[in-house]
Amino acid sequence: MKEYKTIKEVVGPLVLVDNVENASYDELVEIVLQDGVIRRGKVIMVENSKAVVQLFESSIGIAPSKSKVRFLSHPLTLKVGQDMLGRVFNGLGHAIDGGEDIIAEEALDINSSPINPYARDYPREFIETGISAIDGLNTLVRGQKLPIFSMSGLPSQELTMQIARQARLKNKNEKFAVVFSAIGITFEEADYYIKSLETSGAIEKSVMFVNLASDPAIERLATPKVALTCAEYLAFTQNMNVLVILTDMTNYCDALRELSSAKKEVPGRRGYPGYMYTDLASIYERAGRIKNRQGSITQIPVLTMPEDDKTHPIPDLTGYITEGQIVLSRQLYKRGVTPMIDVLSSLSRLKDKGMGEGKTREDHSDVANEIIRIYASGKESQELSQILGEGALTDRDKLYANFSVEFENKFLSQGFYLSRSIEETLDIMWDLLRLLPKEEIKRIKKPFIEKYLNKKD
Repeated sequence: MKEYKTIKEVVGPLVLVDNVENASYDELVEIVLQDGVIRRGKVIMVENSKAVVQLFESSIGIAPSKSKVRFLSHPLTLKVGQDMLGRVFNGLGHAIDGGEDIIAEEALDINSSPINPYARDYPREFIETGISAIDGLNTLVRGQKLPIFSMSGLPSQELTMQIARQARLKNKNEKFAVVFSAIGITFEEADYYIKSLETSGAIEKSVMFVNLASDPAIERLATPKVALTCAEYLAFTQNMNVLVILTDMTNYCDALRELSSAKKEVPGRRGYPGYMYTDLASIYERAGRIKNRQGSITQIPVLTMPEDDKTHPIPDLTGYITEGQIVLSRQLYKRGVTPMIDVLSSLSRLKDKGMGEGKTREDHSDVANEIIRIYASGKESQELSQILGEGALTDRDKLYANFSVEFENKFLSQGFYLSRSIEETLDIMWDLLRLLPKEEIKRIKKPFIEKYLNKKD
């Protein structure tokens, strides 16, 4: 440990320390005030003999000439152990639920590297969320990263918690856990998340990390990395299949922009730093499966699209890195459809890897493709009716338009507290197909039509 009394300047949350030897990026720092109070931070920039320290706490009271700086020679670490499950921590990994400190088995560097591409195993196996619009049409696969694109004012919190409560594996003998990372949220949101998991009992299989909007921006940048470090321990040391939910990544990116501005870096698109793509990739690419390992990490990052703009840098870059997206719809929400998932704009690029016999059901892929085709045609018929009037529609157009209405009311809209098994979801899809003449079903194999379309309850 090296100690210096060479603080040159304090500007907001940044402290400039001069004449420093061998300081390293991300190194933890303690600043000891005149009265013995300790403030903590980390090195965010090193240039020659100067080091810039970003504080985790307020800089009020730091007198440059009377304060000492200790460089701790190690980065931020997370103490991990089996008894993390059922606990709530802050964004830096310190328990905030009033319980005793965990019995740590080891301390892990939160800046772990993404999984080596050579060591990756292909994502497969179905994760059931209990939400028909996801399970039936945009299937989540173990080891996948599938973001949710929300819009300001939509109840994405309810959808996020529904996934956290309901997510499960088909094979109940396999170990499963949820790591929930809340980034830059309000106290009311944090209280809702915690109580929702506690009252449902899902907290027992969960680990929660909470970073409040009032916490420093530097902690906000650490929170998803702390959560993923916990997930890596559970997945690859404890052989668990872990679902990681990161919400809201927009708050993370705004903190990244704030820190970049404080460092006076040249801004990129919309003021965000040019390295935001690389930074997001370093988070998202920590999801996956590793060959010859039982555990896996599946990611659901949640982000709010500024101005509902899919081309905004945050959703745009996220879409490049991840394997699809679940898009929420303001129009569906206005019509009372919850969850308000726009299945025509949504996509899970790996869904076919999680469908089929032994994973969901033999007819899943065929019926999902047919439902999407018919629903898309029905929406086109509805739009045509709005432009030309209902009289311009053919009988077939009216049939498809009616199908789209029934699809939204009976399939998409299930509320935030109803969990459907994949079998229930597929049965509802077949019920909807019975609204159409048999000759309109064109993309499903005949044996499946004979087995499921004519099935009697």
